[in-house]
Amino acid sequence: MSQKTNKSFTKRIKVTGTGKLLTRTPGRNHYNAKDTRGALQAKKGETEMNFPSKAIINNMPHINK
Repeated sequence: MSQKTNKSFTKRIKVTGTGKLLTRTPGRNHYNAKDTRGALQAKKGETEMNFPSKAIINNMPHINK
């Protein structure tokens, strides 16, 4: 029986053409008023995440490993 893709997991990450997993930098939702401009700039963009392969297989069975 095939496994379903976890949609909440897939919405939080982006898979690049080379297979890297990118996700938002944590700590951007609230309590940012006191952060310096440099700290806010450092949180900008996406970061490469190293998820355990078991998490990827369980949540995104269709992805090429």
